[in-house]
Amino acid sequence: MDCRRCGTPLERPGDYCLVCNTGNCDAVVVVFERDRAELTMLDGEKVVGRTALTTVPEDDPEAETVELRNFAGRVADDIRRKRPETVFAAGDRAVLRETRAQLHHEFYRVAADDPVERVLERRGERSLEVVDTAPREKLGGSHSTLIGGRNGRRAIGVVADHPHVKKIVPGPIDAGGTGSQTGLRAKVTRAGDNGNLRLLLRDGSSVQENRVVTTAMDRETGEFVREDLNDALAEAELREE
Repeated sequence: MDCRRCGTPLERPGDYCLVCNTGNCDAVVVVFERDRAELTMLDGEKVVGRTALTTVPEDDPEAETVELRNFAGRVADDIRRKRPETVFAAGDRAVLRETRAQLHHEFYRVAADDPVERVLERRGERSLEVVDTAPREKLGGSHSTLIGGRNGRRAIGVVADHPHVKKIVPGPIDAGGTGSQTGLRAKVTRAGDNGNLRLLLRDGSSVQENRVVTTAMDRETGEFVREDLNDALAEAELREE
């Protein structure tokens, strides 16, 4: 592929041209598998190139951690070469999360079934707004008490740290639930029509339902935020199955 402005040959499809300082794609769609990542570069509604990166997962847990980090680093480096305005992502969550952690770009999740076509269909629609408010400033409402003590506050912090969460409104505490012997557990429930969510906290026989206001504009985009939040709670070992 050659630069669309000066014609200089590019090392990889969609690369930013360092000769004339011109971007050759405005978005990258990444479909992650555990052993493969396919990048599709878009310029408007046109596909300008594709690149695939592969890895061989390790069997040993310690070696796998290093291998996963290195694989995600290769994907992140390839995205940086493009200098895209937007990155869309679908697929394996472990690789996606590690790649996202190594980039400054915000990843917009897309449905796993034919993600490139899905992005092309929605290029003109509004993307999810990113909230820059500090997590501690997202907690509000008339109820300030949270169940679960330190772990309850940690669960709220995990949710508040998400870039598409605008506000968390703690709800009243119901002490009439079924007792649990596993300590505090948290779960984000299905999105409403407006994209907002509910965070359920359970601690012993106490249950608290907290409203989560997101930047999602409908149920579908709210579901992407919900999946990310439940993944983050699982990583923090707070997720209720």
